[in-house]
Amino acid sequence: MSYPIPEPYCWDESFKVFYDLLDEEHKGLFKGVFDVAKAPGDAGALAHLKDVVNKHFKDEEEMMTKANYSDIGPHKQAHADFVGKLKGLSAPVSADTIQYAKEW
Repeated sequence: MSYPIPEPYCWDESFKVFYDLLDEEHKGLFKGVFDVAKAPGDAGALAHLKDVVNKHFKDEEEMMTKANYSDIGPHKQAHADFVGKLKGLSAPVSADTIQYAKEW
């Protein structure tokens, strides 16, 4: 996904999707990535990011299923790819991986 990445890396209104639950979860995702970027060696921050990502993807996919979203297949695959990359991580997290998460 290719959008300008704000620095400091934080959620702003330009990322709003107009579904309250998803907007709140997106804020948490931004914070999770920021926390890992701030302390790449913090295993707790990485574990928290993994948790919020998994919860968000689950919630988002459930909403898409209920709405009969036509492109759910590729979206779920993108989620699975991202989760797969996260699963393999351990602290310290490299700068390249943090940038990948920001740009995703």
